[in-house]
Amino acid sequence: MTDYAVVDPATGETLNTYPTISDDNLRAATGRAHEAHSSWKASTTIEDRAAIIRRVSVLHAERREELADTIVREMGKPIEQARDEVDFCVSIYDFYADNAVELLADEPIKLLEGEGLAVVRKSSYGVLLGIMPWNYPYYQVARFAGPNLVIGNTVLLKHAPQCPESAAAMERIFHDAGVPTDAYINVYATNEQVAWVIADPRVRGVSLTGSERAGAAVAEIAGRNLKKVVLELGGADPFILLGTQDLDGAVEQAVSARLENSGQACNAAKRFIVVEELYDEFLDRFTKALTAVEPGNPKSPDTVVGPLSSALASERLEDQVKRAVEQGAKLVAGGTRDGNFFATTVLTGVEPGNDAYHEEFFGPVAQIYRVADEDAAVQLANDTPYGLGSYVITDDEDQAMRVANQIDAGMVFVNIVGAEAAELPFGGVKRSGYGRELGRFGLDEFVNKKLIRVGG
Repeated sequence: MTDYAVVDPATGETLNTYPTISDDNLRAATGRAHEAHSSWKASTTIEDRAAIIRRVSVLHAERREELADTIVREMGKPIEQARDEVDFCVSIYDFYADNAVELLADEPIKLLEGEGLAVVRKSSYGVLLGIMPWNYPYYQVARFAGPNLVIGNTVLLKHAPQCPESAAAMERIFHDAGVPTDAYINVYATNEQVAWVIADPRVRGVSLTGSERAGAAVAEIAGRNLKKVVLELGGADPFILLGTQDLDGAVEQAVSARLENSGQACNAAKRFIVVEELYDEFLDRFTKALTAVEPGNPKSPDTVVGPLSSALASERLEDQVKRAVEQGAKLVAGGTRDGNFFATTVLTGVEPGNDAYHEEFFGPVAQIYRVADEDAAVQLANDTPYGLGSYVITDDEDQAMRVANQIDAGMVFVNIVGAEAAELPFGGVKRSGYGRELGRFGLDEFVNKKLIRVGG
């Protein structure tokens, strides 16, 4: 029996299958990771672990083409974007290699009364379970495993069933870099197995990037077992256009923000909220620019939009667009698919009673909204169950900060898109999850901040 397979979404061909791990072997792997934690944190210094993470970075760079080709096969990412993903991983591992000693240094606390000293010392948690999605097979692992291994935690990594080759490739990299075999273990586990792994007392925390449904299920099990959880879930990020002297530039940013990873990104711009005076011209130019991008062969360096990740993903998106139109939305362009290749699509007239108003569209589909002014734009931007990222475009600096302060989301990008970076915290609020990854805040999630108080 196997749930893990490489199915090329461009052709539908099953290229390889992998058996799921047995219950006994999974319990044994959990035990080995638990035992490895003691030696990993005790026999290595922060400097030692940072040097190993540096080697992880180097090996990603050296194996860039192999890694990129793998995820083109697995989930259809266009080849240039696949290479960019590997490059981003390199920067993430480098960040933690460069900054681990400073970020994990003791933090003294000034005493209000009494003599002696007090410090907070950061130490590892133990075994962590990482549950990763298919849309960024390497990047998602980098932002979880990079900081936690340098802290001294050990990792059980359960990747998406359609990413077994990339999961195995990363395990090889970590081990080749010097991470002990049992300090990073890739497991081809089922969802049912994951449930009892989370409950296992040897597992101290869980990090999941995925759907709302998966996040709720994991959080429920973790809560019953008093486990720390970090969740990065869905998003319906607003792109708010309030004013610009360069409408063509704003359109270019909007298209880029919608089509990253063929539109299959949690923090992609999905709802375009445009003030009245710019709406008609923006809709016309945006529609022309978006639909000029046609799905193509993901192996071609010229391709911007490849196939969606699977037949299920394509069918789901097609159903969403169909229901949106049936419930009153206007299909301005697109809406068709050829196998797993989905046409770039524009919807308008999506009203609050439409399912599409509160759903996340995971693919190259944009919703365009007309609003009267700034206040209406903020109200609409926040009228969503999600709160991951957001984008604000305006030439007015005061307006930019005023609006940014009112957006109910974990991230706001003003006059810039595609600006995520290793040093910047990533995460959301509401049904987009909780906790942060990347940067200093990501490093702090699975750290025991131990108080040491010494008398005078």
